[in-house]
Amino acid sequence: MNYRSTRNSSLKVTSAHAITKGLSDEGGLYVPESIPQLSKEDILALCDKSYADRAFEVFSRLLTDFTPDEIRHCVDSAYNDRNFDSNNIAELAKLIPGTYVLELWHGPTCAFKDMALQILPYLLTTSAKKTVDGKHIAILVATSGDTGKAALAGFADVKGTRIIVFYPKNGVSPIQEKQMVTQKGANTFVVGIHGNFDDAQTGVKKIFSDKELAKEMDEKGFQFSSANSINIGRLVPQICYYVYAYAQLCKDGKIAEGEKINVVVPTGNFGNILAAFYAKNMGLPIDKLICASNDNKVLYDFFRTGTYDRNREFVLTTSPSMDILISSNLERLIYRIAGNDADKNRELMSALTGNGKYEITEEMKAQLADFYGNFASEAETAAEIRRLYEKCGYVIDTHTAVASAVYGKYVAETGDHKTTVIASTASPFKFTRSVMDAIDTKYDVMGDFELVDELSKIAKVKVPGAIEEIRTAPILHDTQCDVDKMKDTVKSFLGI
Repeated sequence: MNYRSTRNSSLKVTSAHAITKGLSDEGGLYVPESIPQLSKEDILALCDKSYADRAFEVFSRLLTDFTPDEIRHCVDSAYNDRNFDSNNIAELAKLIPGTYVLELWHGPTCAFKDMALQILPYLLTTSAKKTVDGKHIAILVATSGDTGKAALAGFADVKGTRIIVFYPKNGVSPIQEKQMVTQKGANTFVVGIHGNFDDAQTGVKKIFSDKELAKEMDEKGFQFSSANSINIGRLVPQICYYVYAYAQLCKDGKIAEGEKINVVVPTGNFGNILAAFYAKNMGLPIDKLICASNDNKVLYDFFRTGTYDRNREFVLTTSPSMDILISSNLERLIYRIAGNDADKNRELMSALTGNGKYEITEEMKAQLADFYGNFASEAETAAEIRRLYEKCGYVIDTHTAVASAVYGKYVAETGDHKTTVIASTASPFKFTRSVMDAIDTKYDVMGDFELVDELSKIAKVKVPGAIEEIRTAPILHDTQCDVDKMKDTVKSFLGI
């Protein structure tokens, strides 16, 4: 199977090229030329398989230029009990009958990004052998908190790679920042920028599209790649955990064969819910894709009006990984509902760059019927954390709380009580202050790691090793820069 650019339909590349490159030369995102299918029989056959085996089946259909042995090496190297604190890799926790939380945070950084970023180094190094003739891969990452640490952990000391992570200096949680700035690895670099996540993301995209810099890189034996969700090597692993969740519900007898479920996803850059959309199009019996936003509700407005408008106040919230006004992966959906018309997509993306907004056609709007969008305010998010703790004894993080609160609005609005999976994207231990304050304001006087211990006590769960190890870890990265100095910072790190 080949992959096409969303901004140049004549450009077709292998999956290995798409993974290595990350972004096409004209700034487009790579999408599969067609969507492979999982039949009812295929899905049923997955019920008795491990996470790695279920992932193998998905990868085999989407990365057709990889050999079975290469795919097996990648999935087995990533999805094992050395990298995850659960033998199942992910877990399904029942909140109430018919509602399940898909815990995607049992990896080394306690966030859902681990599900993709533990395997991406293996996908990338395998791809590089096929495509770049021995060049070193320079991985650039813009992060709103979770991707950065997960990518650093995945690529630390991986031969033939260097990784540079940019994050908003005042736009991540204290735990998220500590996880990044204490990262070991001679090939790792972390930079706090004086700006927000959108600034970081835009800066990284500019560096990717800088042809003069690309020439300098080539002369020095480097090639850029990306570990952000724009890389198709990030998106394919995300499809896997929706397939896993459905197969697990079938295996556990929670749903009947072929029964449709709803999926709820806290969404910032749109990649996580896009993966569920691709899973649905592969044949997974998903009905509604419920897109949950926080106060940065640009996606909610888009689904309600058909207009994407980033011209608004950027709000810093307690769910920082969703504090995004440019949802990069939405471009892949726009391209699809535009009839895979690269010219139309390019026109809309140009409007977004130039005017900060675009409007889709009525015909395109009609193709969004599978989606439902809503948002949860800061007060609603805190109330949902407290409600679930008091009702179920289950503690969720702020992002999962946004999803759960939106799901409540969906049920109230539609009366739809289908079996539902809520994607839980981070451990509550990553956002202890916000979580504990939501449960009871008395905790506000405690220090960050006092809160960690108190959360462990009330939730009756052990402090994750990933959190425990940063308690006393030394700061190894203290670089900061202005947005307009990001390119110079990259060149300095790479010695060019």
